[in-house]
Amino acid sequence: MQKWRCTICNYVYDPAEGDLENGVAASTSFEDLPDGWVCPICGAGKDMFEQV
Repeated sequence: MQKWRCTICNYVYDPAEGDLENGVAASTSFEDLPDGWVCPICGAGKDMFEQV
């Protein structure tokens, strides 16, 4: 699974780790994140992320 970087604040979403603080389990691919998921640092939407 590929990592994704927020183009606003440079937060990196790593599917291997998920986003446990926001209810996203480890092994959740970026494509499978809920539609309402936002960057946990700056609040940017998924459309502001790029694959790294």
